[in-house]
Amino acid sequence: MSLNACSDQLVLALLPPSRIASVTWLSRDPSASIMASAAARVPVNHGSAEEVLRDNPDLVIAGAYTTPATRALLKKLHFPLLELGSADNFDDVRRDTRLVAAAVGARARGEALISRMDAALRQLAAAPGPPLRVAAWDGAGFSATPGSMYDALLRAAGARNVAGENGVLSAGAPDVETLLAVSPDLLVRGEPEYPGRRTDVADNPTIVRLWKGRTVIVSPIYYACGTPFSVDGALRLREAMRSASARPRPSLPLVP
Repeated sequence: MSLNACSDQLVLALLPPSRIASVTWLSRDPSASIMASAAARVPVNHGSAEEVLRDNPDLVIAGAYTTPATRALLKKLHFPLLELGSADNFDDVRRDTRLVAAAVGARARGEALISRMDAALRQLAAAPGPPLRVAAWDGAGFSATPGSMYDALLRAAGARNVAGENGVLSAGAPDVETLLAVSPDLLVRGEPEYPGRRTDVADNPTIVRLWKGRTVIVSPIYYACGTPFSVDGALRLREAMRSASARPRPSLPLVP
């Protein structure tokens, strides 16, 4: 039984539905989980201790930073519990995949997932793309914080993440003026969000006009959780970078 959206994806990738008591309801959302179709074939939970005690699984897998009350009770009851920290790079992905695979008796499947990921990473490293300076830009601002899975995905694709350089904030209030001054070659965005103040920032008319044809979409399903499938986001980004680099870049105002 998985109580965390990220551990959901590992459990679904490693085990057949018959071995899964439940995953979280979030895992059925295709905009949030790369394993949404697999999640539709198993029951879901909402992370409560009552659900765990009712279903009495052999093992509960949870995130170290989510469902704190449930985890505390399960520890008090000495319930079999595996807690996973955040996966912020591909080494962390290997670690978590092996931890879960060992815990559920699926080591061979876990190694197969890691081998597939590593082969894709070698493919990316062997054929570097254009060395573009990239800003992961959305309603939150420069969203690919250095040291995050999003940052690792950008670097695997061969992009130079502008977050953190020249005083660029990697988190906090979005700043259109800073984006103009940094002048990245390419903007990377997640999938379109619901209309609101965040999308007003991301869809700033000046930004849209200046980076027309040089803005690519990489779904958050590839970096919100670090999984062996995160590398697929890097492969998609590499192809998008190659296409975008062939397009003329408009001159930016007030930028040398």
